[in-house]
Amino acid sequence: MIAILNRLQDMLDGVRAVDFLAPLTMRLYLAPVLWMAGSTKLADIDSTIAWFGNPDWGLGLPMPELMAWAATLTEAGGAILLLIGLATRWISIPLMVTMLVAAVTVHWPQGWAAIAETPEAAERLTAATSLLQQHGHYDWLTASGEFVILNNGIEFAATYFIMLLALFFAGGGRYLSLDYWIARRFRD
Repeated sequence: MIAILNRLQDMLDGVRAVDFLAPLTMRLYLAPVLWMAGSTKLADIDSTIAWFGNPDWGLGLPMPELMAWAATLTEAGGAILLLIGLATRWISIPLMVTMLVAAVTVHWPQGWAAIAETPEAAERLTAATSLLQQHGHYDWLTASGEFVILNNGIEFAATYFIMLLALFFAGGGRYLSLDYWIARRFRD
């Protein structure tokens, strides 16, 4: 029995030859998410600054101009760096801070779930669907997917934080990151 378990463990150990796929897939998953977040803020930075600073309908953050620019450039720049695997561990730090700030200031009041799955949300979704079927272009509106009631909880920010934490410890991965080739050239 021990021999069989050892053989199975050896087979599992054999997949280490492609362990670079884990950080690569995390980088490739996070890059477009962060790019969209950063580029959307950048496209209307004045509104972003106003949203960051306004305590009535926004986040009410101190130094909103600095905070908005920091979040925007961290997300957009971080997306590019993650995509090419450059300074992966370094950029993970400010990106994790950005996810923490987003989780606490934007998402925390809505709880955990990103998509609402409560009886009340189902009732609202049914009502909205009915209205759109009667008065809207429902088929056109749903051609790319169904409607959902967004709860906007911390689920996604927490997930991105965990992925960034893994990248902080693992780095960009072997072979398909600039970090690997730079380290190989200058650190070996």
